[in-house]
Amino acid sequence: MSQFIDYGNSDFRSVKNSNFIDKSGLLNILNKNMDTDNRFICISRPRRFGKSVAAQMAYAYYDRSCDSSKLFDGLEITKSPEYKIHLNKYPTIFIDWNRFADIPKNEILKVAQRRFVKDLKESYDFLEEKESLSNALEEINQRTGDRFILIIDEWDMLVRDVDQDVQDEYVNFLRAMFKSNNAKKIFLLVYMTGILPIIKIKTQSALNNFVEYSVVDPGNTAKYYGFTEQEVKKLCEENNMDFELMKHAYDGYIIGSEKSMFNPFSVMQSILKRSYNSFWSKTASFMAIETYLQTDADNVRTKIIGMMNGESPTVRVSSFRNDMKNIDTCDDVLTLLVHLGYLSYNPDTRCVTIPNTEVSEEFENAVSVAGWGELSKAVNSSLQLLDDTINLRKDKVARAFDNYHFEASSLLEFNDENSMRCAIILAYYAAKPFYNIFHELPTGKGFADMVFIPLPNSPRPAIVVELKYDKTADTAISQIKRKEYPKSLKGFSKQIILCGINYNKATSKHEVEMEVIE
Repeated sequence: MSQFIDYGNSDFRSVKNSNFIDKSGLLNILNKNMDTDNRFICISRPRRFGKSVAAQMAYAYYDRSCDSSKLFDGLEITKSPEYKIHLNKYPTIFIDWNRFADIPKNEILKVAQRRFVKDLKESYDFLEEKESLSNALEEINQRTGDRFILIIDEWDMLVRDVDQDVQDEYVNFLRAMFKSNNAKKIFLLVYMTGILPIIKIKTQSALNNFVEYSVVDPGNTAKYYGFTEQEVKKLCEENNMDFELMKHAYDGYIIGSEKSMFNPFSVMQSILKRSYNSFWSKTASFMAIETYLQTDADNVRTKIIGMMNGESPTVRVSSFRNDMKNIDTCDDVLTLLVHLGYLSYNPDTRCVTIPNTEVSEEFENAVSVAGWGELSKAVNSSLQLLDDTINLRKDKVARAFDNYHFEASSLLEFNDENSMRCAIILAYYAAKPFYNIFHELPTGKGFADMVFIPLPNSPRPAIVVELKYDKTADTAISQIKRKEYPKSLKGFSKQIILCGINYNKATSKHEVEMEVIE
């Protein structure tokens, strides 16, 4: 049975039998570019963002060996006048490089090409099995006139983390297929997906005839990889899941014009397991990129600490060379984290953020092993601080901030109220899985410094924190009451804790006053 060409639509059928979200509109983009100068397309997104599902869908649509009309009934693509023109009309090849993951990387190309040509020979018996894939396709085209759809999933497996000679051999293999004089005669369409955009060589794309749609520049492909807010709301309604909890855990990605995108793998796992735990992060370890956190280490460390504090640093993504071997600057590290899905990039502001609580857990894991002792200690002690705050242990809260001040002195300078605010945000880092945390939130007659609103169905109290610098904690509590900060929080929880914190610069001590409102 064929493995790479004319093997049917069974993969897509399995997808359709699950909680399928209709992304078939992507096929309109592929059809529009078929047999044009833009026929070579590469779409890159973080892992688990629906790339393989989209590739399986495209294969089921184009493959000439089957009838997929029932699978596409009712989907968006059927509204297009070109739908039936291309449905199951072409010899279509599907290469998933993950199928060769058990082979030593320096042997994959040799083994893969042998298997590809062997597969083609079942349909074109005049081929010699010793031929390369590019030569075999050229011969088929010359003898029969057949023109191919080629779909490549995980195109970048042999450039991400391999020896330079393996990477060079693979890039040359791709060039032989797609940069030859006959490439346009052989291919009607080439659709590649992967985590990274096409590797740059001397600042230029190694395959500059490809049109690229990346997570930082997705163009009109933005909504087809990842779940939109409306799609997740509908899934939550159909499966009796809480949308706010889903949003808190898995939302936060900005992809082009789509300002609220969810990780689809985690959403589906959440529905399957009936929980809102971390799923996506378990599919690969952040520790695998620990070495990159040591590149431009001081700058990277400062930016990550800032993001854990809710900041959004700007990043120059254009310098990234789209591989994981040439990482030279802080911008390169942060851009890589965007492509891997650990950060979200806003193309309007050119800033990056940690998208959600699921990914926040991975940053906690990262700092615990990256040699950031002070930060790791602060994060680990944060849960106890949250518990002491909820239970009104004001002396323990004050002493915790004294200790935290000492531990964090190498991370942040306590020379003004803003620096103090940043430190306290980090100190309450453990609250993120349980609360929506707002800074300078409009409440009552003013803006509260920090407000913690418990997630739906949580028994935890809401918390209002007001910070003072060289004044008194009583002054902070009085301001909370005078400006009626708790007024707008009624209904979010049965209790509201008022927490006033003052830092005395002369004594380097914190004073805390706390009250509870029923």
